[in-house]
Amino acid sequence: MTNNGHAYPTRRILLIENDPAAAHEIRTALAAAVDRSFDMEWVRQLSEGLTRLDRRGIDAVLLNLSLPDSQGIETFDKLFIATPDVPILILGGDDNEALAKQAVVRGAQDHLAAGHLDSYSLPRALRNAIDRQAVEDALYVEKERALVTLNSIGDAVLCTDVSGKITYLNLVAETMTGWGREEAIGQSLAEVFRIVDSATPRNFRDPIKAAVEQNMTTGLIVDCVLIRRDGFESVIEDCSASIHDRAGRVIGAVIVFHDVSAARAMSRQMTHAAQHDLVTNLPNRLLLNDRIAQSISLARRQNRPLAVIFLDLDHFKYINDSLGHATGDKLLQAVSKRLLAGLRGSDTVSRQGGDEFVILLSEIADPEDVAASARKILLLLNAPHSIGGQDLLIGGSIGISVYPADGEDAETLIKNADTAMYRAKERGRNNFQFFKAEMNLKAVERQSLEGNLRRAFEREEFLLHYQPKVNLDTGEITGGEALIRWQHPDRGLVPPSQFVPIAEDCGLILQIGRWVLREACSQARAWQNEGLPPLRIAVNVSAVEFRDKGFAERVQTVLSETGLEARYLELELTEGVLMEDAESMVSVLQELKRMGVHLAVDDFGTGYSSLSYLRQFPIDVLKIDQSFVHQITADPDDSMIVSAIINMAKSLKHVVVAEGVETREQRNYLQAQHCAEGQGNLFSRPLAAARFAHFMKAA
Repeated sequence: MTNNGHAYPTRRILLIENDPAAAHEIRTALAAAVDRSFDMEWVRQLSEGLTRLDRRGIDAVLLNLSLPDSQGIETFDKLFIATPDVPILILGGDDNEALAKQAVVRGAQDHLAAGHLDSYSLPRALRNAIDRQAVEDALYVEKERALVTLNSIGDAVLCTDVSGKITYLNLVAETMTGWGREEAIGQSLAEVFRIVDSATPRNFRDPIKAAVEQNMTTGLIVDCVLIRRDGFESVIEDCSASIHDRAGRVIGAVIVFHDVSAARAMSRQMTHAAQHDLVTNLPNRLLLNDRIAQSISLARRQNRPLAVIFLDLDHFKYINDSLGHATGDKLLQAVSKRLLAGLRGSDTVSRQGGDEFVILLSEIADPEDVAASARKILLLLNAPHSIGGQDLLIGGSIGISVYPADGEDAETLIKNADTAMYRAKERGRNNFQFFKAEMNLKAVERQSLEGNLRRAFEREEFLLHYQPKVNLDTGEITGGEALIRWQHPDRGLVPPSQFVPIAEDCGLILQIGRWVLREACSQARAWQNEGLPPLRIAVNVSAVEFRDKGFAERVQTVLSETGLEARYLELELTEGVLMEDAESMVSVLQELKRMGVHLAVDDFGTGYSSLSYLRQFPIDVLKIDQSFVHQITADPDDSMIVSAIINMAKSLKHVVVAEGVETREQRNYLQAQHCAEGQGNLFSRPLAAARFAHFMKAA
């Protein structure tokens, strides 16, 4: 059929009506339709209609509920069950309008009263019903396609409304969360989709909330763990996005996520394999170089040495060739286990290949520490190795290089240690050699220094110098730090960095520390007696002193005997001292605090203290380590560290003192960051007591 040049498809209508007059009226109305696109078939009984519908090809049904073989709402129900995909329109007058409306509630597309069967109203109603059914069929197919797709993909899919209530889960999401779809719908997202940070583990922010609020696609961080309903955990990656209605309003959100536990495990395995030796599972050259570089960076910042040991197994090739590679591999594994068991957890044992091992000693005080480790390694190697029922004997030649004297990068340190190892082989094997002969002499020099140190007390060779602390804004002297010096008869003035570590090792540090505390308190009181303004004097306390039983009582005794008020004494402790046994330190610090003594953290930023621990300690002052201050204008990262320390200290209500201030640029930067006080050569070098008194008078 055509109308104004437009073609319309023929729609086949089935009329189930017992009244011939009514059938004629309907046929006439459809024939007179504008588009003349209707072809009507008429049957008088429901059974006939069902038979016709079985043959398919009907676009719509016009149904009278009162038929010879069926009456009332059951007529509709039977027809609807038989053909739910064909639109049904109910015919009826005023006497059965209620019944017709009931049929509409049960699934009929529409009901038509007797007065609406004209050539305009009837075709329009049929067209609308057929079009509606077509739209519903299309939506159903689209929805079914989407559901099949969502249940076929490997990703889990979860949807919520704007309030965060679950509205949908696909099969994968059901499996991963442990929730069935029906029981999950209506539950809160937090109940069904429990995610935590694997590193903390703290709960993550609701990803749906983020997607809805930001109206954009968002993703979780790397270490996200999904906790299934039964407690099983899996690492996931996901993204979430908001869902919109036609007007663009956000009406919910969708999360798509998948399990990456296996992929992460495989990645870790691959990374491990790339960084470890296949035979011994020790770090390989790649990982060793990285660790040496990291250790050098830390050692440079903390101004301390580290060592690299190059170990070559003596006569290993003979064992490998005579007993076979399998035995050789087992021997290498046995050597690896002994090295790991005999060295510290902070040391790195690596295999370079063949019979060569390189060991990084990242925490040493001096070369003598390295020598002790080398002797221990040789003893570990020399004990028989039981391999395959045989006791195998093997030795080792060791070369040692020390940062920074023998190199400032991994490659140089390893090369120089290798060179020293060959010297050890030349000297008969099964021994160790330092890269430079001068370093072998340091142990002897240390013994000489220790003997002189023991006699220094008898000869009264120790003295104190005092370095002022200055208010950076006003220039006013706010206090001073007592710094020990050793006036050696031959060496001259020996700085503490050269003799304090030796004093700690040989047990003299307690005696020296007690002398420094009493001398500093006596001098501070003497200056007050001379009429100088009272200043707080800072005294450094070593770990050995602080841990010594009765330390707080001895401080009280010294204050009483010297007559110095506790508020004019400040004790400085490093981060390392505080963190060694933080819990037990708190009680001692609190006791000192109750006396009125001020407490300071010295060299802050070089240790490993945490903000939570700092809050526990009754600290008054944080002293920024001079290594950061010296790099303020040269290294932006160090400048940022200084700024961060100052801001953190202010948040904890601590006074901040910058150590090692040597230039006006450093002072200006510190002032701009609102650092309270400074100490360094820009203001004054450490001075003898008399010169310090003169400095105070002149200020």
